Amino acid sequence: MKATIFCPDLVADSDGREVGNGKLGDVNSRVWRIALIAIGLIAVIIGGVFAGQGMNLIPGSFMTGNRMWLSIGLIVAGVGVILVVLGLRLPKSGR
Repeated sequence: MKATIFCPDLVADSDGREVGNGKLGDVNSRVWRIALIAIGLIAVIIGGVFAGQGMNLIPGSFMTGNRMWLSIGLIVAGVGVILVVLGLRLPKSGR
């Protein structure tokens, strides 16, 4: 079941996808792509640091050598990779 939300600034194209009328839709697509990619890259970096500390590769923290942080780091990095892929797969705004 697909839910639709009424917004007067959005119109449907021939494929039934909602597109902007030049005011809001084009910016949203581009902004969401950039935001997903940026947040994903940050999550990959943070996850890598956590995993590195959990594997005792990066010393100097309470996380060093603790396998729990290895697991948390791998999960955070995995979520980051998913966000980057989603950001790259979103349709580009039409010009």
